[in-house]
Order: sequence, then C-alpha cells, then structure tokens
Amino acid sequence: MTRKLILASGSPRRRQLLSAAGLRFELAESGIEELRQPQEQAREYALRMAQTKALAVARRHPDSIVLGADTVVECTAEILEKPLDAADAQRMLTMLAGRGHVVITAFAVARDGWLIETEAVESEVFFRPLSETEIRDYIASGEPFDKAGAYGIQGIGGSFISRVKGTRDNVMGLPVEKVLAALERCGVARPT
Repeated sequence: MTRKLILASGSPRRRQLLSAAGLRFELAESGIEELRQPQEQAREYALRMAQTKALAVARRHPDSIVLGADTVVECTAEILEKPLDAADAQRMLTMLAGRGHVVITAFAVARDGWLIETEAVESEVFFRPLSETEIRDYIASGEPFDKAGAYGIQGIGGSFISRVKGTRDNVMGLPVEKVLAALERCGVARPT
C-alpha cells in the first residue's frame, strides 16, 4: 500500500523546499504550541518539537507518513525563537551582527502513531557586522517576525550572512538530503 506523505507544518519555507525536491505531499498543521521546557537545550528542544508535531498529525492520519520539523537558532548559549515584537527582533539581530551562531533543524518521520526516523542537523551561520539602520530597515520590512532568530536566509536577511558552514536548506528550515534519505527508508520513493 502506498501511503501519502503529510508535512506537519505551516512553514511556507518547508513547503517550498519539499516541493522543489519533487515530493508530492499534503499539509496538516499540528496545532502544537512551541514552548521550551525549563533548562531544555537547543538540540533537545528542536527534536522534541519535531517529534511532537509529527506524532500529533500521525495520530489524526494513521494511514499516512508524517514529516514534522522544527528550527532553533542559538547564539552565545541563548535560544532565539521567533521575535515577540520589533524590540525583540532588534535585540536578536544586534546579538547576531558580526558573529557566528548555530541553526538546528530537527525532523521526525512518524507512521501509525510511532516515530520511525528522527534527527537534528546543525549548520553554523556567520553574520557580517550590521548597522543600526540596516537592522531598523530590515525590521520595518516585516520579514523577521515569523522566523527563528529574526531572519530568513532566503530573503533580505540572506544579505547579512557572510558564510554558512553546513547546508543552506537546513538554515531555511529543512535539511532536504537527510529528509529525502529518511523518507526513502520509510517507503516514500525518492523523486526522479
């Protein structure tokens, strides 16, 4: 029996990455609130959220293969989630300016209410120095507000990046090659 693939995410970037990889899938948001537990480290937080999202959707769609994912940005031992407001975005972007940080994207594949595959992938991202005007203009664009760390590599925020150690798609929100390999092991044919 061929099972349909469901992406348990509302992220337009994840949808774009999977589509560009040639996969056919449906969307079903998990409805899971993203709350970090006290003392939870970035890697564990990303893994827990990806797994929880995948399992929540897999329980509603028992005959499907479900992919969940979560991206966390960490800089100087602080986890930077989606900014609460403009002041929070400014704080994050000021922190990231001129230094490196880690982007962790975890993914989980679930089927029949069970986790089948799960992994967290790290990329290191380096920002060039940013002026206050650049930060202010970027915040005014509205781009930072639905993104962990208050920036998107695929948009205007990409111009802030001097280099990436690891894959850019992981920074966007999905390590595509690793996801395709995991899905293939779970019975989803690799696109040709």
